[in-house]
Amino acid sequence: MTSDVVENEFEFYSKAEKYWKDVPATVDGMLGGYGHISSIDINSSRKFLQRFLRDGPNRTGTTRALDCGAGIGRITKRLLLPLFKTVDMVDVTEDFLTKAKSYLGEEGRRVRNYFCCGLQDFSPEPNSYDVIWIQWVIGHLTDNHLSDFLKRCRAGLRPNGIVVIKDNMAQEGVIMDDVDSSVCRDLDVVRKIIRRAGLHLLAEERQENFPDEIYHVYTFAMR
Repeated sequence: MTSDVVENEFEFYSKAEKYWKDVPATVDGMLGGYGHISSIDINSSRKFLQRFLRDGPNRTGTTRALDCGAGIGRITKRLLLPLFKTVDMVDVTEDFLTKAKSYLGEEGRRVRNYFCCGLQDFSPEPNSYDVIWIQWVIGHLTDNHLSDFLKRCRAGLRPNGIVVIKDNMAQEGVIMDDVDSSVCRDLDVVRKIIRRAGLHLLAEERQENFPDEIYHVYTFAMR
């Protein structure tokens, strides 16, 4: 549990904000020096997501998506804007959202809102999103804040909408990273938090073809 490794909640959040303020507003900066894996990541995410967007009685819509921890808009640009009519972005670092406006180019006109906010304080508009995409950011929330945020995401979904988490998974327990002030949880801990938020797991997949030296990355779809 994060309560075992996060001694001071205020410090945990403020240290993370300070860390990201010093990170370059580039794809490489967003990916901690692993910019070269971006295409592998996006292609896998697209395949994962498209299984829910296919025709069928419970098909997830393609009207509006929310990119959480969006940074400069790497996922918005390459994954969400090609599939959804409009996208909203939320990130705690204002400089990243400012950069997004040029990085996204012409298609960026379909980004309706740029919310500058930490996810612990953010509430998606109820009944508004077909997909809420949360990637490489849950480690910046305590367990209680993550569970509460996921509950608000659940309320933010349109009919047949899904919440997707894609993130690093520890082998066992919860590991603290003092450099960027984040935690990495194991699969069991993440599944428990998802259940606690009242969400039902629809699919779970391990990312393939990532470098051996980084954490295993998993994608979860839920509603």
